[in-house]
Amino acid sequence: PLRILCVHGYRQHGSAFRERTGALRKALKKHAELVYITAPLRVSEPAPQQEATAGLQAVEPDSQTEDPRGWWFSNAQERSFHAGESCQSSLGLEESLEAVSRVVREQGPFDGILGFSQGAALVAMICALQGQAGGAQGQFSFRFAVLIAGFRSACEEHARFYTTPVSMPTLHVFGETDRVIPDHMSRELAAGFENPQVLTHTGGHFVPAAAPQKKVYCQFLDTFISK
Repeated sequence: PLRILCVHGYRQHGSAFRERTGALRKALKKHAELVYITAPLRVSEPAPQQEATAGLQAVEPDSQTEDPRGWWFSNAQERSFHAGESCQSSLGLEESLEAVSRVVREQGPFDGILGFSQGAALVAMICALQGQAGGAQGQFSFRFAVLIAGFRSACEEHARFYTTPVSMPTLHVFGETDRVIPDHMSRELAAGFENPQVLTHTGGHFVPAAAPQKKVYCQFLDTFISK
């Protein structure tokens, strides 16, 4: 089977994300082994309210995750993150990229990478890095990526990740009624990839794994399994 590195969302944790994606792991058990990573940045601010002032929640409302983590903070002073928050500079992204690189070195190789919400935004950056400067000097060598409820970072210093279309094969998954990361944000991210495959569902901010989605996941992964 393929080996896929899984990147959780903001205010989540690798083990909690593994539990939440049990249906996905079951659906893909004949196709892939899913390996989960935990972000290096500890999140200390209170869980987001149902309705954030900016009109976007940072992540699905959940205060039950122990030791919540994140991949970068859009507000460096408050060490907080909101997907729709514009900023000139962020905090923690380079540390997170190094954390992923270290897992690749120590636990790899991996065939693909999967990300959810802020994790999907990070995966998009990794895809861009891999395509730039000879794959970031071999730092990453993923063959494909699955981005679930992803978005483009609104931070100005991250604009470098969106300068040229990314050629890596990708599957973009998002919900039409997602109130955390509205579907137009995920569509904007997908537009930065060459020939992206898009899978939509009628639900909200979660990793879908029902029969219709399972079929698409498996068909996508089949193209990378050696016959």
